Amino acid sequence: MSNISLGSDKPRLSFWQIWNMSFGFLGIQFGFALQGGFMSRIFQTLGASKDEIPILWIAAPLTGLIVQPIIGYMSDRTWNPRLGRRRPFFLIGAILSSITLIFMPYSSALWMAAGFLWILDASINISMEPFRALVADKLPDSQRSYGFVVQTLIIGVGTWIASNLPAFVTKLGVANEAPEGMVPPSVKLAFLIGAIVFIGTILYTILTTKEYPPEDLDAFKKANEESKGFINGVKEIFSNISGMPLVMKKLGVVQFFSWFAFFTMWSFATPALTEHVFNAGDPKTAAYNDAANQVGSYMGTYGLSSMVYALLLVFITSKYSINRKYLHMNSLLIGGLGFMSMLVISEPWMLHLSFIAIGVAWASILSMPYAMLSSAIDPKKMGIFMGLFNMFIVIPQIVAAIGGINFTYKLFFGEATINTMLLAGCSLVLAGLANLIIVNKKAISG
Repeated sequence: MSNISLGSDKPRLSFWQIWNMSFGFLGIQFGFALQGGFMSRIFQTLGASKDEIPILWIAAPLTGLIVQPIIGYMSDRTWNPRLGRRRPFFLIGAILSSITLIFMPYSSALWMAAGFLWILDASINISMEPFRALVADKLPDSQRSYGFVVQTLIIGVGTWIASNLPAFVTKLGVANEAPEGMVPPSVKLAFLIGAIVFIGTILYTILTTKEYPPEDLDAFKKANEESKGFINGVKEIFSNISGMPLVMKKLGVVQFFSWFAFFTMWSFATPALTEHVFNAGDPKTAAYNDAANQVGSYMGTYGLSSMVYALLLVFITSKYSINRKYLHMNSLLIGGLGFMSMLVISEPWMLHLSFIAIGVAWASILSMPYAMLSSAIDPKKMGIFMGLFNMFIVIPQIVAAIGGINFTYKLFFGEATINTMLLAGCSLVLAGLANLIIVNKKAISG
């Protein structure tokens, strides 16, 4: 058998084959969108102040920092005759995530909600990182940009639907208000739907996608046996950190500022926009719950625009070579302007324009860095490097959570909560400009 899973002669796949192998990302994004759009609302409902929100989020990135490299390392070393290399992790993560989504909105105290967030983020990461590696496993280099963009298209669909779920179920007659200190039934039902979608879409991918076995299964098992053990695993992970390719480090700079911006949005968009745009900053009022639903719907626009932008990129990357570096740079600059525009909005509907621009950046963040990285690293270590690459996602979130947001926006822009969105915009602009340091030709072209 040829080394089709690791070599350069993998067959090109059709759009629908790539769609099937990426469809589980719809459920994963349901989890992330519900987490990103409504956890701050749950925290505020349970009595958290605006300044306490970032530190309550810290469990999520800390979990990712630990879990993602371990899952990447383990998936590189896994082969199950029935489920393959990456799919066992899809299934485990989906089961844990779905259970957590069901129970999370029933939290009765801040510590409980923060704990559920920790479990949810760990569970989602178990499913998510092997999905990135699966694209690189299955596709030739000429289709990498295309494959990651198809994933982004699915993520955009998930973001838009999940962000609008509470508003949608409210229109169906589900109550959007609850006694003080309790989460409204509309949010609880949205999380239940998210759990069902998560497990359902993951099962669809597992059932419709096959994985290529190692070229020499006996040699694969022997190598794993010789290097098994906790100590050997830790050594290998740290060895790969110290031997990280230069292009990966440079992409890490871009990722740092990109994810600092989006963590700022997830943490502060609800309190900032309910206060600045809707004049409803008191979480104890019905006006706040209505405004929070509207903010969630407007945030769904960035999922919708990322879906449209990804659809455009799917067409382009299926037929033409692109310059990933400049495409990513310009997309991030557009997103930065979207965040900055929130300061001068005079009517709520104008938030759609801001989030359309942000969606352009989001679509690129979810595709171009992974396409650039996968073309410039050892394919035998795709899982571990994809896991380690996410250090550059979680580290900025940790920095933001332990005071980076509160200190920076107040120091440079002033006390008003809406200035967090200005901080997010400036961070995305820096991320866009940081693409100029990437010079690796294999990473840039695709």
